[in-house]
Amino acid sequence: MHRFLLLIWIVFSFYCCVTSAANAQKWRTRSIYQIVTDRFALSGPSYNTSCDPSALRYCGGTWQGIVDNLDYIQGMGFDAIWISPPFTNVEGFTPSGEAYHGYWPQNLTSYNAHFGTVNDLKNLSASLHSKGMYLMLDVVVNHMLPPNPINMTAFSSEQASANSKNFSTGVAPFTDVSYFHQPCWIGNYSNKTEVEQCWLGNETMPWADVNTEDAGVAGMLSQWISKVISDIGVDGLRLSTVKYVSQDFWKTFTTEAGVFTMGEVLSNSTNHTSAYTEVMDAVLDYPTWFKLVSAFSSPQGNLSSVVDAAVDSQQSYESGAFMTGAFLENHDQPRFGAITNDSALRANAMVWPFIYDGIPVVYYGQEQGFSGGAVPNNHEPLWRTGYNTSHPYYKMITSLNLARKAAINSGDYFLTTPMKFLRGADGHTLAVSKPPMLSLLTNAGQNFSSMVHWNVTQSVFKSREQLVDVLTCRVHLSAENGGVEMVTTNGMPKVLMPVSVVKGSPELCPQVRSNHVTRRIEYSTSWALIAASLLSLGLSFA
Repeated sequence: MHRFLLLIWIVFSFYCCVTSAANAQKWRTRSIYQIVTDRFALSGPSYNTSCDPSALRYCGGTWQGIVDNLDYIQGMGFDAIWISPPFTNVEGFTPSGEAYHGYWPQNLTSYNAHFGTVNDLKNLSASLHSKGMYLMLDVVVNHMLPPNPINMTAFSSEQASANSKNFSTGVAPFTDVSYFHQPCWIGNYSNKTEVEQCWLGNETMPWADVNTEDAGVAGMLSQWISKVISDIGVDGLRLSTVKYVSQDFWKTFTTEAGVFTMGEVLSNSTNHTSAYTEVMDAVLDYPTWFKLVSAFSSPQGNLSSVVDAAVDSQQSYESGAFMTGAFLENHDQPRFGAITNDSALRANAMVWPFIYDGIPVVYYGQEQGFSGGAVPNNHEPLWRTGYNTSHPYYKMITSLNLARKAAINSGDYFLTTPMKFLRGADGHTLAVSKPPMLSLLTNAGQNFSSMVHWNVTQSVFKSREQLVDVLTCRVHLSAENGGVEMVTTNGMPKVLMPVSVVKGSPELCPQVRSNHVTRRIEYSTSWALIAASLLSLGLSFA
C-alpha cells in the first residue's frame, strides 16, 4: 500500500512539474520587462542621484531593489522580467570601464556581489513566482574575461603547447587555456568559422573565446546551466552573443537547459537569423527592428520596409514570427528617444511590439521617456524618476499590455493567427490586423500639415460593431462592411478592439461599460470625411 501511494505521489509530482514548467507556449502569453540590474533600483528608500552613465562605473542597483519595486513593473502589466547576467564579472576599472552591465564574466560558479547575495537572487525568483511572474536570466557562454591585464603571450604559447597544464587563466570553471580557442581577432565577419572561433575585444581588453566545440567544455556548460536553473528557480534564458557560437552547441545547450530560450543574433538579415530559430525557442527579431527604427524615425521613413521585414520573419523563422522577441529599445542600442523627439513617432513605434506576432519586450526606462544615446548613455538610473506611474508612456504601455491580454483571453486565435498588413495608399499610414485587434499606425509625425486618413475597406470587424481605441478609450463604429475609416490630426496611433472584448478586461477603459456608451460613438463612415472638411474650414471639435 505504501509503495502504491509513493508511486502515485511520484507520478503526481512529475505531472505537476511538467505542466507547470514555463515552456515556450506559456512564454508566448507573457510580456517581458528588461532590466539592467545596476541601474533599476537601489536597496532601501535611498535615491542616489550621483549615477553618471558616462562614468562607466557601478551605481548600486541590486536584486533586492528589483524585489522592492515589482509592483511598479506588474502595474504596467508585465508578467516576466529579464535581468542582467548575474555571475561574477571582472573587477576593477578596465580600459572599457567597470563590468556593471554583467557581460564580462570571470567566474560562472559564483554570483556578482555588487548585485547582492545568492539568497537575494533566490528571493527575487520566489517573489516573482508569488506574483505569477517569470524570471529570465541573461547568460554569456561565448567568452570570459581573465584578470586584467592579461598576459596574451603566455596565454597563446601555453595554448599552443600540447602539455600545457601549468598556466591558470584566472577564470572559473575554465581554469586552463586548453578550454579556449587560440587567440585571434575577428577580421572577416562573413567568415563563420572566424566569427565562432576567434576572440572579441582587442589586446587591451580581450574576451577569451570559450572552445564550445569541445565536447568536454559543452558538457561542463550544460551541467552548469542546469544547476543554475534548479538552484535559483529560473523560467527562461536570454542567450547573449549567439552568432559567435556554433549552432550545434546551442542545440545541445538549450535542450539540456530545459527552459524557454531566446537568443540575441545581432543581424539585419532574416536569412542569417532564421538558422538559429531551429536550435532555440526564440530569437530577438533584430532584422525587423532595424526596419522599424528606420520607418518611424522620421516622416521620410519607409513603412513598406518594416512590413517586408516582418513578413520575411513570418515566412523564414521556424515558428514564424510567433517565437520572437519584439522590441523597440534595449541595452545595446540607442534609445528611440535619442533618434527622434517627435512624440507621435515615438508613440507609433512603441505600439509595434504589442501588436506583433511575437513576445513584447520593453527596456526599462522606456516608460519614463528616457532618451539616452549609444552605450553607456542608454543605461540611465531609473530611481531618479521616483518610479512615476503617472507618466504618459507608463500609462500607454499599461493600456497596450491590458489590450494584448484581453485579445489573448478572447480566444486562442490571437496567439496563432499571423498579423496581416493593410498598407496605406499615401505611404504614411499602415493598418495591422491581428484579430480581434486592428492597429492604425502612421509616421506622419506630430507636425504633419494635413489630416492623416486611414481607410480599411476589408471586412475586419462585424458590421456596425462598436470599437474602442484602447489608447484613448474613445468608442467608434465600424462601417457597414466591417471596415474602418478614420482620421487624425496629431499623428497618434490607434489600436481598435471590439467593445465586447474590452469589457472582458476590467482595468482597460472601464468607462466603456457604461450603458450610455453609444452616445460617444464616432462613426467610421462618412463622418471621417465630414470631420476633415470641418477642419479644413478652421473649425474644431472635441
